[in-house]
Amino acid sequence: MERLKTGVEGLDRIVGGIPAGRTMLVTGEAGSGKTIFALQFARRCAEDGLKTVYMASEEEASDLRLQAAAFGWSLEKLEKAGRLEFVELVGKRATETEAVMGIGIQARKGNFGELVKLVPRDTNAFIMDSLGSQTANLTPDEFRDRFDLMIHTLKKRGITTIVVLDSATSHELNDLAMFSVYGALRLFKRENPFTGRRERVMDVVKMRSTMTPIQLLTYEIAGHGLEIVSGPDRSDEKM
Repeated sequence: MERLKTGVEGLDRIVGGIPAGRTMLVTGEAGSGKTIFALQFARRCAEDGLKTVYMASEEEASDLRLQAAAFGWSLEKLEKAGRLEFVELVGKRATETEAVMGIGIQARKGNFGELVKLVPRDTNAFIMDSLGSQTANLTPDEFRDRFDLMIHTLKKRGITTIVVLDSATSHELNDLAMFSVYGALRLFKRENPFTGRRERVMDVVKMRSTMTPIQLLTYEIAGHGLEIVSGPDRSDEKM
């Protein structure tokens, strides 16, 4: 199975990248690095020559560019080359989109099909950051039905997708998104029982057709983005 690199070298070494043409879920609490992971993936895909679309529902593209610049990533070059495109659901571009489509931001909430229509036809990799802002007033069953349809549509188009969803919203929806996606990563912070220090850890909850680690992966947000600082032995992996 073809795979795309995430840009997180340690994770790519462990799982070999994420399956192409499938949807991956990234959940986590505030400050766990979800958006940094998403930007890292977007940058790597664009640098690998893939048409990459980053849909931002909570931050403006200018703020995302600033975040990327803090890690030494120049996204503007990739944008000028046509390999990276931001689609904003907030700010000026959202207003323009509303005028063109005749659909308000509030009306689009929960209508994942309309979001997919905003993804250009020639897209290879797609990042939705964050889906949580689009789930207002949906019951868990309504969310599951609409989310499954979105995943099916993206798969038919052959688009490799990262969906970012905050932990609070995921729990409110009974973690149903975990069952729909091809793979899922959970980012969170904990207190190390041996050192007493806080640390960030990544749980590869699932990744079909992949040998995945049972143990948690410790990571840091360093000068070049997310970096895995502890990984499993081969004997610690599972299917």
